[in-house]
Amino acid sequence: MQRGKLILVTGGARSGKSSFAEKLAAEMKKNVIYLATCEPLDEEMARRIDVHKKSRPSDWDTVEEPLAASSVIAEKGSSDCVILLDCLALLVSNLLLSGREQPDTYTGRAVLAEIERLAKTSRNSAAHVIIVTNEVGMGLVPEYPIGRLYRDVLGKANQIIAAAADEVYLLISGIPVDVKKLAVSKLQRGQLNLET
Repeated sequence: MQRGKLILVTGGARSGKSSFAEKLAAEMKKNVIYLATCEPLDEEMARRIDVHKKSRPSDWDTVEEPLAASSVIAEKGSSDCVILLDCLALLVSNLLLSGREQPDTYTGRAVLAEIERLAKTSRNSAAHVIIVTNEVGMGLVPEYPIGRLYRDVLGKANQIIAAAADEVYLLISGIPVDVKKLAVSKLQRGQLNLET
């Protein structure tokens, strides 16, 4: 079985990540499965979800799964489709708050084990898998312990997916930067040393 590509799309809030990922998915000319991790826990979030749904092409299938994204990819991933997971940041939040973590230690280990499964499943899938995430470590240090844990765990989750990905794009003000291509180019010119 030939595997598809794994692509990570990251950036700050409202940087154009989802629009870019949707464009990538559409350009692949395959059936698109939109894997949504967001849960409508309040009216404002329900409205946001509705706006997102209406903006997507009507022939895209939507699967709503807040916790078991790797299972959906394993089950539905085939060579004739693209799976667009939007987004990893919400998946990590859902997993952290799901009770899988032991409150006395709260290390994020259980969440990161699930992210490792997601990376492996996505990397080995026959489908092209596009994962959208947020860069949350570039701002202020969160005030509360759970916020700091979330930032740290999401940062590690992003690294896990990025390491497994064939392509990584960072969106800055709507402009995609091909991070892996840039890093490889600098490595080839001897301008980047990753062994520090």
